[in-house]
Amino acid sequence: MATTDESVADITEECPRCEQQTPHEVSVEILTESGKQQNAEYSREPYRVSTCSECGTTTKRRMNNA
Repeated sequence: MATTDESVADITEECPRCEQQTPHEVSVEILTESGKQQNAEYSREPYRVSTCSECGTTTKRRMNNA
């Protein structure tokens, strides 16, 4: 799993656990997708990763689906 060296801190967005707007740290990660396809190990996609600064809940969203 590869991660960017930089992340953006204190972006305010809705936290599903806190159920309110809270500060989040946001970054982009390139993740290898698993699956039963022949070349699954070579299938890498960018994901937006958001971590709540209040409770630590992390959400990941595939950028191609954003």
